[in-house]
Amino acid sequence: MSENDTALLLVNLGTPRAPTPREVRRYLGEFLGDPRVVQIPRWLWWPLLHGVILPLRSARVARKYAEIWRPDGSPLAALTRQLSDEVQSQAPGMRATHAMRYGDPAIADVLAKLRNDGIERVLVLPLYPQYSTTTTASVADALRGSCLPVRMIDDYHLDPGWVAAVAASIRAHWQANGRGGHLLLSFHGLPQRVVDAGDPYARQCEASGNAIASALGLDATQWSLSYQSRFGRERWLQPSTSDTLDALVARGVGTIDVACPGFAVDCLETLEEIAMMLAARVAERGGRLRYIPCLNASPAHAGALASLAQRALEAWA
Repeated sequence: MSENDTALLLVNLGTPRAPTPREVRRYLGEFLGDPRVVQIPRWLWWPLLHGVILPLRSARVARKYAEIWRPDGSPLAALTRQLSDEVQSQAPGMRATHAMRYGDPAIADVLAKLRNDGIERVLVLPLYPQYSTTTTASVADALRGSCLPVRMIDDYHLDPGWVAAVAASIRAHWQANGRGGHLLLSFHGLPQRVVDAGDPYARQCEASGNAIASALGLDATQWSLSYQSRFGRERWLQPSTSDTLDALVARGVGTIDVACPGFAVDCLETLEEIAMMLAARVAERGGRLRYIPCLNASPAHAGALASLAQRALEAWA
């Protein structure tokens, strides 16, 4: 086989089709219905999900999506599409496209189209730098029974190109705006029990954070790591982003720079939760939060992913 017979499939989490309660409910139903995401027995979780959570949360979450929606649609969808196009421009020998684990375009539909277009094998790159059973393993679940031979890149949390791209984006922010009093790297959270059961996610987040801080030349007093987006009442990974921000402001740090290196492109959790909600919380307490955007479709990001894919393809060959 040659590169012309091969496709690179970038897979992101997913997003509603529109910022409406109906579409959000449909999306959340698929997302929260995945046993990888919510690891509660179905007989207990299903009535709670469909009888309580979706009816109560859909309208509220739809309002959050409406605050960040773009003329070209959901930020996650638009930016993932742009990233795929940029990767294609940097890897002309192979076809690059994208799919979503939940919602559209569905993984199975994209694979079927690739097969019809004459593609003979697919390298799958989930856009999760850090591996987790709740995200990466769920993509692997969706690939079972694929109509094409597939191979998946499990993580890239210490990939030199990716680390360099993240560090360069933070450095560029500082060059343009001045350096804040502290850098906070905020990653999506997980229930503590998932990590206790052997999930390597937290360990990989810490490794990523240390690598980025090292690339920036920061010591332990100049940066910290936290976890955001808690859902439910059980214990999640600590420290939480909100508590960490509160502590930094209380300590007298006037300006806090926040980056979210666990997210490939900007989405609800970065644009609404960090750049809007938590920025307002920090301002109410007398501080200032400056959000540093995700790598998105930047040439450095696309170049790092294209190089990563090329190395994986050579190993596959």
